[in-house]
Amino acid sequence: MTAEHPLLARLDRADALPGATEVREVTYELLRCRPGDRVLDVGCGGGRAVAELGARGIHAVGADRDPRMLAAARTRGFEFVEADVLRLPFADGEFRGYRADKVLHELTDPAAAIVEARRVLAPGGRVVLCGQDWDTLILDSNRPSLTRLIVHARADTIAGPRAARQYRALLVDAGFAEIAVEVRTMVDTDGSLLPLLDGLAAAARSSGVVAAAQVEGWLAEQSARVAAGRFFLAIPIFVASATAPERP
Repeated sequence: MTAEHPLLARLDRADALPGATEVREVTYELLRCRPGDRVLDVGCGGGRAVAELGARGIHAVGADRDPRMLAAARTRGFEFVEADVLRLPFADGEFRGYRADKVLHELTDPAAAIVEARRVLAPGGRVVLCGQDWDTLILDSNRPSLTRLIVHARADTIAGPRAARQYRALLVDAGFAEIAVEVRTMVDTDGSLLPLLDGLAAAARSSGVVAAAQVEGWLAEQSARVAAGRFFLAIPIFVASATAPERP
């Protein structure tokens, strides 16, 4: 089931990258939840976070709009529901925690998702947002200008490529308190995320921003770097947290 879903395979690769587990642990701690508390993980994907929260005794619920992804997640044996992050099928104040990992950049209106997060959170409940800014992928290359063009070409295909840098403003606008933002950088030096570059290259080709021959040469350079032990990819991950205020 897992191998059949390309997005799930991509998420699993990212979750296996050195530093990914530590970032997830940071998000769990920032929720400040105790055993028995209800936590909603939106855009739950394959359900890894729901399972890890469940292992802590937390009543985690995963929500995703992709039924095939949910089918894979349900093999973990926890609670998953098909839902739109902008219209969650839950009562006001139903959760003590809300977690969105690699979600807001997929939305054209991330502010609406944060308003909905506040609605389903109980007063004093915690929201935690986690994700990358798609304009700030850092790759060592002999062709930095070309790399910049390719990275930006991929970012331009995403609904909200800079949503992560907006986390704090979104939380301020929604009336959250105790807002904090930190950055954890995931580093790949062995080429584990080399397939990620294929996605960047495909976007550059299709956009016409970069000639196909240039893209192929760029990919070849990175493959050669992997073979020579000289590959370096860094992805800054933004983690924001805040507390839901008392209701007026």
